[in-house]
Amino acid sequence: MNKLEELKKSLIVMIWIVFLTFPIMIIKVNTIENVVEWRWSRLIGIAIGSFVLSFFWRLGLRRREAGRRAQQHDAPGGVVSADEAKVRGSGAISRIREKLTIDRKVFANRKVRLSALAVIGALIVVFPFITSLYQTNIMITALMYVILGLGLNIVVGLGGILNLGYAAFYMVGAYSYALLNQHFGLNFWIALPLGAALSTIFGVLLALPLLRLRGDYLAIVTLAFAEIARIVMQNWGEFSMGPVGIAGIPRPGFFGINFTLQQATDYIYFLAIILTILTIFTVNRLQNSRLGRAWVAMREDEIACEAMGIDVRKAKLTSFALGATWAGIAGVLFAAKTTYINPASFTVWESIIILCIVVLGGMGSILGVILAALVLILLPEYLRAFSEYRMIIFGVALVLMMVFRQGGIITAKRKMYTFKKNGVARAGVPATDRIGS
Repeated sequence: MNKLEELKKSLIVMIWIVFLTFPIMIIKVNTIENVVEWRWSRLIGIAIGSFVLSFFWRLGLRRREAGRRAQQHDAPGGVVSADEAKVRGSGAISRIREKLTIDRKVFANRKVRLSALAVIGALIVVFPFITSLYQTNIMITALMYVILGLGLNIVVGLGGILNLGYAAFYMVGAYSYALLNQHFGLNFWIALPLGAALSTIFGVLLALPLLRLRGDYLAIVTLAFAEIARIVMQNWGEFSMGPVGIAGIPRPGFFGINFTLQQATDYIYFLAIILTILTIFTVNRLQNSRLGRAWVAMREDEIACEAMGIDVRKAKLTSFALGATWAGIAGVLFAAKTTYINPASFTVWESIIILCIVVLGGMGSILGVILAALVLILLPEYLRAFSEYRMIIFGVALVLMMVFRQGGIITAKRKMYTFKKNGVARAGVPATDRIGS
């Protein structure tokens, strides 16, 4: 009976979709020959596709709810909270997750862990020598987005501050290198820390008026800041060359050696690898530090966090400042890679892509952000054969992730400590974003 009801609902959805898309997808007016073409094959495809997708979508939602109820029923005491049910997973989806999850005991073995790292390291080193220039270039772009994603992860994933203007700090780093080189002749290695420092200053200046704002208001102000910064750079021609942009930005040097295009690209690739490793190390240390725990507490409940004696003002300032620092570093690397920048490279779409990387990877999850950046940046490049449909595929993937995997590709884990009777704390199994006792 339930399946029959689902079939009826899917049939209604199919009729509505066919009705709404009929004038656009089915009817085509040929203005040259003054005839109307009826593309009935598209009608059949839309009808079948919408019916099948609607049916399996509803079936997946029903199984998820049934699994969640089963988890609540089987829990000790009979009932658990909704948050606990989300953490534990649900039904068929949780079983799929268990099959796809790598056994932690395997990586607990030091030899296995070192062997895996050695294989990954060897692949990273030989990658530019066994692939084309194009492949190396898109991998550099993916690594830059890894740095940007980890930087925004500090602000959004750990601090819980929705920043929709992250591309502005990215732009500050890129223009810092371009303008310092153009006017003062500074090279990449001097401009790299200066670009990071300038982005940090802009991050603090933006954070100061935002200390009293929360939620949607804060997000709107950050979005406005990014657009203001981009429009200023686009219209202030005397300073930034306006929409024409700045060309001829030199690539990073190495003791005055003249590189060919291939050698320069390989050199930037290894620089991107080093900066990515530095970013991962730094963000991981910050995440497990006292400051990182303050950010997580602020994300969970700002009022309770302040009531416990944590300086929320300082936590917000440091979150914005450190997040902007890594955006500045990525911006300098971007300018050095492309040798040309203009304001059109730093639109709000860049901020949205970086935010999608953080959300889809998993809020606060370093490995998740890395995987999401690689997937979201590399996949569109490899789907150029489906250029007309790749944004549809991208949108469908986002919707599916938000419905069936709300915690991201890899949910952030924190250790749960169990306190014994004698008062000695013992580290237990990792738990999701909480510390139990």
